[in-house]
Amino acid sequence: MRAAAVPDRPPVSRGSGSREARARESGGRVTTEPLTTPAALAERLPVTDAVAETVLGAREAVCRVLAGTDDRLLVVVGPCSIHDVDAALAYARLLRRLADEVADDLLVVMRVYLEKPRSALGWPGLLTDPSLDGAFAVGAGLRVAREMMVAIAGLGLPIACEWLSPVTPAYLGDLVSWGAVGARTVESQVHRQLASGLPMPVGMKNGTSGSVQAAVDAIRAAAVPHAYLGVADDGTPSVLRTSGNPHCHVVLRGGPGGPNYSEEDVRDALARLRAAGLPERVVIDASHGNSGKCHERQRAVVAEMAERIAAGEEGVRGLLLESFLVPGRQDVVAGRPLVFGQSVTDACLGWDTTAGLLRSLAEAVRRRRQTQPPASATSPVASEPRQHA
Repeated sequence: MRAAAVPDRPPVSRGSGSREARARESGGRVTTEPLTTPAALAERLPVTDAVAETVLGAREAVCRVLAGTDDRLLVVVGPCSIHDVDAALAYARLLRRLADEVADDLLVVMRVYLEKPRSALGWPGLLTDPSLDGAFAVGAGLRVAREMMVAIAGLGLPIACEWLSPVTPAYLGDLVSWGAVGARTVESQVHRQLASGLPMPVGMKNGTSGSVQAAVDAIRAAAVPHAYLGVADDGTPSVLRTSGNPHCHVVLRGGPGGPNYSEEDVRDALARLRAAGLPERVVIDASHGNSGKCHERQRAVVAEMAERIAAGEEGVRGLLLESFLVPGRQDVVAGRPLVFGQSVTDACLGWDTTAGLLRSLAEAVRRRRQTQPPASATSPVASEPRQHA
Protein backbone atom coordinates (compact mmCIF):
# COMPACT_ATOMS: atom_id res chain seq x y z
CA MET A 1 0.00 0.00 0.00
CA ARG A 2 1.42 3.31 -1.06
CA ALA A 3 1.60 6.29 1.28
CA ALA A 4 -0.81 9.10 0.62
CA ALA A 5 0.55 11.86 -1.53
CA VAL A 6 1.81 14.96 0.28
CA PRO A 7 1.53 18.37 -1.39
CA ASP A 8 4.82 19.70 -2.61
CA ARG A 9 6.46 22.24 -0.28
CA PRO A 10 9.89 23.79 -0.29
CA PRO A 11 12.41 22.12 1.98
CA VAL A 12 13.23 23.82 5.31
CA SER A 13 16.88 24.80 5.25
CA ARG A 14 18.95 24.65 8.43
CA GLY A 15 21.99 26.11 6.74
CA SER A 16 23.59 29.50 7.18
CA GLY A 17 20.91 31.15 5.09
CA SER A 18 17.90 29.84 7.08
CA ARG A 19 15.68 32.10 9.11
CA GLU A 20 16.75 30.38 12.34
CA ALA A 21 20.43 30.82 11.60
CA ARG A 22 20.01 34.44 10.59
CA ALA A 23 18.13 35.12 13.84
CA ARG A 24 20.95 33.54 15.87
CA GLU A 25 23.54 35.65 14.12
CA SER A 26 21.70 38.95 14.61
CA GLY A 27 21.26 38.95 18.40
CA GLY A 28 20.88 36.95 21.59
CA ARG A 29 19.20 33.59 21.96
CA VAL A 30 16.70 32.22 24.48
CA THR A 31 16.42 28.68 25.74
CA THR A 32 13.54 27.58 27.93
CA GLU A 33 13.37 25.55 31.13
CA PRO A 34 10.03 24.51 32.66
CA LEU A 35 9.22 25.83 36.14
CA THR A 36 6.67 24.70 38.66
CA THR A 37 3.57 26.88 38.71
CA PRO A 38 2.90 29.37 41.51
CA ALA A 39 -0.06 27.26 42.65
CA ALA A 40 2.01 24.07 42.77
CA LEU A 41 4.79 25.74 44.80
CA ALA A 42 2.24 27.18 47.22
CA GLU A 43 0.67 23.75 47.63
CA ARG A 44 4.06 22.24 48.37
CA LEU A 45 4.98 25.02 50.83
CA PRO A 46 1.61 26.31 52.06
CA VAL A 47 0.73 29.31 54.17
CA THR A 48 -0.56 28.11 57.53
CA ASP A 49 -3.21 29.98 59.50
CA ALA A 50 -0.53 31.36 61.83
CA VAL A 51 1.61 32.57 58.94
CA ALA A 52 -1.40 34.16 57.24
CA GLU A 53 -2.23 36.00 60.46
CA THR A 54 1.33 37.37 60.63
CA VAL A 55 1.32 38.49 56.98
CA LEU A 56 -2.17 40.03 56.91
CA GLY A 57 -1.94 41.53 60.38
CA ALA A 58 1.32 43.26 59.49
CA ARG A 59 -0.09 44.60 56.22
CA GLU A 60 -2.94 46.17 58.14
CA ALA A 61 -0.56 47.56 60.77
CA VAL A 62 1.73 49.08 58.11
CA CYS A 63 -1.28 50.81 56.57
CA ARG A 64 -2.20 52.28 59.96
CA VAL A 65 1.35 53.52 60.56
CA LEU A 66 1.50 55.09 57.09
CA ALA A 67 -1.87 56.75 57.64
CA GLY A 68 -0.74 58.13 61.01
CA THR A 69 -3.53 56.39 62.90
CA ASP A 70 -0.95 54.17 64.59
CA ASP A 71 1.75 56.39 66.12
CA ARG A 72 4.47 53.76 65.98
CA LEU A 73 7.36 53.96 63.53
CA LEU A 74 7.78 51.43 60.72
CA VAL A 75 11.29 49.97 60.66
CA VAL A 76 12.26 47.71 57.74
CA VAL A 77 15.58 46.13 58.70
CA GLY A 78 17.72 43.25 57.51
CA PRO A 79 20.45 42.21 55.07
CA CYS A 80 21.05 44.04 51.82
CA SER A 81 20.19 40.71 50.22
CA ILE A 82 19.86 37.15 51.53
CA HIS A 83 22.52 34.71 50.37
CA ASP A 84 22.59 32.17 53.24
CA VAL A 85 19.32 30.73 54.56
CA ASP A 86 20.81 29.56 57.86
CA ALA A 87 22.26 33.01 58.56
CA ALA A 88 18.97 34.66 57.59
CA LEU A 89 17.04 32.45 60.02
CA ALA A 90 19.57 33.12 62.80
CA TYR A 91 19.10 36.86 62.18
CA ALA A 92 15.31 36.46 62.10
CA ARG A 93 15.27 34.78 65.52
CA LEU A 94 17.26 37.66 67.04
CA LEU A 95 15.09 40.25 65.32
CA ARG A 96 11.90 38.55 66.47
CA ARG A 97 12.93 38.89 70.11
CA LEU A 98 13.92 42.52 69.63
CA ALA A 99 10.68 43.26 67.76
CA ASP A 100 8.74 41.98 70.75
CA GLU A 101 10.76 44.21 73.07
CA VAL A 102 10.00 47.40 71.10
CA ALA A 103 6.53 46.43 69.80
CA ASP A 104 4.75 49.26 71.62
CA ASP A 105 6.83 51.83 69.74
CA LEU A 106 8.08 50.24 66.51
CA LEU A 107 6.53 48.06 63.84
CA VAL A 108 9.51 45.91 62.83
CA VAL A 109 9.51 44.16 59.44
CA MET A 110 12.45 42.01 58.30
CA ARG A 111 14.10 42.87 55.02
CA VAL A 112 14.14 39.59 53.03
CA TYR A 113 15.45 40.73 49.66
CA LEU A 114 15.89 37.91 47.14
CA GLU A 115 16.60 39.70 43.86
CA LYS A 116 19.52 42.10 43.56
CA PRO A 117 19.01 44.82 40.92
CA ARG A 118 22.28 45.76 39.25
CA SER A 119 23.45 48.86 37.43
CA ALA A 120 25.84 46.64 35.46
CA LEU A 121 26.90 43.13 36.55
CA GLY A 122 27.06 41.16 39.77
CA TRP A 123 25.41 38.39 41.76
CA PRO A 124 21.67 38.61 40.97
CA GLY A 125 20.36 37.27 44.28
CA LEU A 126 19.22 34.08 45.99
CA LEU A 127 16.18 33.66 43.78
CA THR A 128 18.21 33.46 40.58
CA ASP A 129 21.53 32.01 41.77
CA PRO A 130 20.99 30.25 45.12
CA SER A 131 24.37 28.46 45.02
CA LEU A 132 26.37 31.65 44.25
CA ASP A 133 28.12 29.78 41.45
CA GLY A 134 26.57 31.20 38.29
CA ALA A 135 24.48 28.07 37.67
CA PHE A 136 21.26 30.15 37.74
CA ALA A 137 19.11 27.40 39.24
CA VAL A 138 15.97 29.53 39.34
CA GLY A 139 13.63 26.63 40.16
CA ALA A 140 15.71 25.74 43.21
CA GLY A 141 15.90 29.42 44.13
CA LEU A 142 12.12 29.75 44.18
CA ARG A 143 11.77 26.68 46.40
CA VAL A 144 14.54 27.74 48.80
CA ALA A 145 13.20 31.30 49.00
CA ARG A 146 9.61 30.27 49.72
CA GLU A 147 10.67 27.68 52.30
CA MET A 148 12.77 30.31 54.09
CA MET A 149 10.01 32.92 53.99
CA VAL A 150 7.46 30.48 55.40
CA ALA A 151 9.89 29.79 58.25
CA ILE A 152 10.50 33.49 58.97
CA ALA A 153 6.80 34.36 58.92
CA GLY A 154 6.23 31.26 61.05
CA LEU A 155 8.29 32.98 63.76
CA GLY A 156 5.70 35.74 63.76
CA LEU A 157 8.04 38.16 61.96
CA PRO A 158 6.65 40.14 59.00
CA ILE A 159 8.61 40.16 55.73
CA ALA A 160 9.62 42.97 53.36
CA CYS A 161 10.78 42.37 49.79
CA GLU A 162 11.82 44.43 46.77
CA TRP A 163 10.02 43.34 43.61
CA LEU A 164 12.27 43.10 40.58
CA SER A 165 10.87 40.37 38.30
CA PRO A 166 7.16 41.01 37.63
CA VAL A 167 6.53 37.24 37.87
CA THR A 168 8.02 36.77 41.35
CA PRO A 169 4.98 38.05 43.33
CA ALA A 170 2.87 35.23 41.90
CA TYR A 171 5.21 32.81 43.72
CA LEU A 172 5.99 34.73 46.90
CA GLY A 173 3.60 37.68 47.27
CA ASP A 174 1.32 35.89 49.73
CA LEU A 175 4.18 35.94 52.29
CA VAL A 176 5.12 39.62 52.05
CA SER A 177 3.76 42.44 54.24
CA TRP A 178 5.68 45.40 52.76
CA GLY A 179 7.05 45.70 49.25
CA ALA A 180 9.40 48.08 47.47
CA VAL A 181 10.02 49.22 43.93
CA GLY A 182 13.68 50.16 43.67
CA ALA A 183 15.45 53.23 42.37
CA ARG A 184 16.37 51.48 39.09
CA THR A 185 12.80 50.41 38.32
CA VAL A 186 10.61 53.16 39.78
CA GLU A 187 10.19 54.74 36.34
CA SER A 188 9.30 51.39 34.74
CA GLN A 189 5.69 51.16 33.57
CA VAL A 190 5.81 47.40 34.19
CA HIS A 191 6.65 47.90 37.87
CA ARG A 192 4.05 50.63 38.33
CA GLN A 193 1.43 48.29 36.89
CA LEU A 194 2.69 45.49 39.12
CA ALA A 195 2.47 47.66 42.25
CA SER A 196 -1.11 48.60 41.39
CA GLY A 197 -2.16 44.99 42.04
CA LEU A 198 0.13 43.98 44.90
CA PRO A 199 -1.76 43.12 48.09
CA MET A 200 0.57 45.04 50.41
CA PRO A 201 1.79 48.63 50.88
CA VAL A 202 4.61 49.45 48.45
CA GLY A 203 7.42 51.95 48.93
CA MET A 204 8.52 53.78 45.78
CA LYS A 205 12.17 54.84 45.99
CA ASN A 206 13.41 58.05 44.43
CA GLY A 207 15.24 57.36 41.18
CA THR A 208 18.95 56.71 40.77
CA SER A 209 19.24 60.30 39.55
CA GLY A 210 17.85 61.43 42.91
CA SER A 211 14.49 62.40 41.39
CA VAL A 212 11.74 62.33 44.01
CA GLN A 213 9.20 63.29 41.36
CA ALA A 214 9.77 59.90 39.71
CA ALA A 215 8.57 58.22 42.91
CA VAL A 216 5.57 60.55 43.17
CA ASP A 217 4.62 59.81 39.57
CA ALA A 218 4.96 56.08 40.29
CA ILE A 219 2.58 56.37 43.24
CA ARG A 220 0.02 58.15 41.07
CA ALA A 221 0.31 55.49 38.37
CA ALA A 222 0.05 52.60 40.85
CA ALA A 223 -3.04 54.07 42.51
CA VAL A 224 -5.27 53.45 39.47
CA PRO A 225 -6.43 50.22 37.75
CA HIS A 226 -4.33 48.61 35.04
CA ALA A 227 -4.41 45.60 32.73
CA TYR A 228 -1.21 43.92 31.62
CA LEU A 229 0.26 40.61 30.51
CA GLY A 230 1.31 38.19 33.21
CA VAL A 231 1.03 34.68 34.60
CA ALA A 232 -1.89 33.29 36.59
CA ASP A 233 -1.39 31.04 39.61
CA ASP A 234 -1.84 27.96 37.45
CA GLY A 235 0.89 29.13 35.09
CA THR A 236 -1.47 30.24 32.33
CA PRO A 237 -0.44 33.35 30.38
CA SER A 238 -3.14 35.83 31.32
CA VAL A 239 -4.33 39.40 31.29
CA LEU A 240 -3.95 40.64 34.88
CA ARG A 241 -6.41 43.34 35.86
CA THR A 242 -5.64 45.39 38.95
CA SER A 243 -7.74 47.64 41.16
CA GLY A 244 -5.04 50.17 42.02
CA ASN A 245 -3.03 50.30 45.25
CA PRO A 246 -3.83 53.23 47.59
CA HIS A 247 -1.02 52.38 50.03
CA CYS A 248 2.07 53.32 48.02
CA HIS A 249 4.48 55.89 49.47
CA VAL A 250 7.80 57.62 48.83
CA VAL A 251 11.09 56.20 50.10
CA LEU A 252 13.89 58.77 50.20
CA ARG A 253 17.23 57.02 49.57
CA GLY A 254 19.53 59.80 48.40
CA GLY A 255 21.22 60.09 45.04
CA PRO A 256 24.20 61.50 43.13
CA GLY A 257 23.59 64.92 44.68
CA GLY A 258 23.95 63.50 48.18
CA PRO A 259 21.56 62.59 51.02
CA ASN A 260 17.91 63.64 50.95
CA TYR A 261 16.68 62.96 54.49
CA SER A 262 17.05 66.52 55.82
CA GLU A 263 14.03 68.47 57.08
CA GLU A 264 14.11 70.50 53.87
CA ASP A 265 14.19 67.36 51.72
CA VAL A 266 11.27 65.85 53.63
CA ARG A 267 9.25 69.07 53.27
CA ASP A 268 9.94 69.07 49.53
CA ALA A 269 8.79 65.45 49.17
CA LEU A 270 5.63 66.13 51.17
CA ALA A 271 4.89 69.20 49.06
CA ARG A 272 5.23 67.14 45.87
CA LEU A 273 2.81 64.57 47.26
CA ARG A 274 0.38 67.31 48.28
CA ALA A 275 0.52 68.87 44.82
CA ALA A 276 -0.29 65.48 43.32
CA GLY A 277 -3.25 65.00 45.65
CA LEU A 278 -1.56 62.08 47.41
CA PRO A 279 -1.22 61.22 51.12
CA GLU A 280 1.71 63.03 52.70
CA ARG A 281 3.99 60.37 54.15
CA VAL A 282 7.57 59.31 53.49
CA VAL A 283 9.96 56.62 54.64
CA ILE A 284 13.70 57.29 55.01
CA ASP A 285 16.24 54.78 53.72
CA ALA A 286 19.25 55.20 56.02
CA SER A 287 21.55 53.37 53.59
CA HIS A 288 22.40 53.85 49.88
CA GLY A 289 22.81 57.52 48.95
CA ASN A 290 21.75 58.72 52.39
CA SER A 291 24.77 57.06 53.94
CA GLY A 292 27.13 57.65 51.03
CA LYS A 293 27.12 53.84 50.66
CA CYS A 294 29.08 53.60 53.91
CA HIS A 295 27.24 51.25 56.25
CA GLU A 296 28.56 52.90 59.42
CA ARG A 297 27.04 56.24 58.42
CA GLN A 298 23.59 54.72 58.83
CA ARG A 299 24.09 55.35 62.54
CA ALA A 300 24.29 59.09 61.97
CA VAL A 301 21.16 59.03 59.81
CA VAL A 302 19.22 57.13 62.47
CA ALA A 303 20.51 59.40 65.25
CA GLU A 304 19.33 62.52 63.44
CA MET A 305 15.97 60.98 62.56
CA ALA A 306 15.48 59.87 66.17
CA GLU A 307 15.97 63.44 67.39
CA ARG A 308 13.58 64.83 64.80
CA ILE A 309 10.95 62.18 65.50
CA ALA A 310 11.23 62.85 69.24
CA ALA A 311 10.71 66.54 68.49
CA GLY A 312 7.50 65.71 66.62
CA GLU A 313 8.47 65.88 62.94
CA GLU A 314 5.45 64.98 60.82
CA GLY A 315 5.38 63.02 57.61
CA VAL A 316 8.22 60.59 58.31
CA ARG A 317 6.50 57.28 59.03
CA GLY A 318 9.38 54.84 58.85
CA LEU A 319 13.02 53.98 58.25
CA LEU A 320 14.94 51.34 56.29
CA LEU A 321 18.24 49.92 57.55
CA GLU A 322 20.68 47.42 56.07
CA SER A 323 21.83 45.10 58.83
CA PHE A 324 23.16 41.55 59.29
CA LEU A 325 24.82 39.48 61.99
CA VAL A 326 28.38 40.64 61.16
CA PRO A 327 29.18 44.19 60.04
CA GLY A 328 30.64 45.00 56.63
CA ARG A 329 30.68 42.89 53.50
CA GLN A 330 32.71 40.13 51.83
CA ASP A 331 33.45 38.87 48.33
CA VAL A 332 32.51 35.43 47.11
CA VAL A 333 35.78 33.68 46.25
CA ALA A 334 35.86 30.09 44.99
CA GLY A 335 37.37 27.78 47.58
CA ARG A 336 37.22 30.32 50.41
CA PRO A 337 34.60 29.84 53.16
CA LEU A 338 32.21 32.72 53.70
CA VAL A 339 31.94 34.54 57.00
CA PHE A 340 28.64 33.44 58.55
CA GLY A 341 26.14 36.27 58.65
CA GLN A 342 28.10 38.85 56.63
CA SER A 343 26.71 40.41 53.46
CA VAL A 344 28.04 39.52 50.01
CA THR A 345 26.46 42.61 48.44
CA ASP A 346 26.27 46.03 50.15
CA ALA A 347 27.97 46.39 53.53
CA CYS A 348 25.60 46.15 56.50
CA LEU A 349 25.55 47.17 60.14
CA GLY A 350 26.26 44.41 62.65
CA TRP A 351 23.66 43.03 65.03
CA ASP A 352 24.75 44.81 68.22
CA THR A 353 24.70 48.20 66.51
CA THR A 354 21.33 47.42 64.96
CA ALA A 355 19.77 46.53 68.30
CA GLY A 356 21.01 49.77 69.82
CA LEU A 357 19.63 51.84 66.95
CA LEU A 358 16.19 50.25 67.14
CA ARG A 359 16.05 50.88 70.87
CA SER A 360 16.96 54.53 70.26
CA LEU A 361 14.15 54.86 67.72
CA ALA A 362 11.70 53.31 70.18
CA GLU A 363 12.79 55.85 72.78
CA ALA A 364 12.25 58.64 70.23
CA VAL A 365 8.67 57.50 69.67
CA ARG A 366 8.06 57.47 73.43
CA ARG A 367 9.42 61.00 73.74
CA ARG A 368 7.18 62.15 70.89
CA ARG A 369 4.13 60.81 72.70
CA GLN A 370 4.84 63.12 75.61
CA THR A 371 3.98 66.10 73.41
CA GLN A 372 1.48 64.61 70.97
CA PRO A 373 -1.92 62.98 71.55
CA PRO A 374 -2.24 59.25 70.83
CA ALA A 375 -3.26 58.20 67.34
CA SER A 376 -6.64 56.74 66.40
CA ALA A 377 -6.90 52.97 66.08
CA THR A 378 -8.71 52.88 62.73
CA SER A 379 -7.40 52.95 59.16
CA PRO A 380 -7.87 51.49 55.71
CA VAL A 381 -6.10 48.20 55.15
CA ALA A 382 -4.55 46.20 52.34
CA SER A 383 -5.19 42.55 52.97
CA GLU A 384 -6.61 40.47 50.17
CA PRO A 385 -4.76 39.93 46.88
CA ARG A 386 -6.00 42.16 44.06
CA GLN A 387 -3.60 41.22 41.30
CA HIS A 388 -5.46 38.60 39.30
CA ALA A 389 -8.63 39.05 37.32
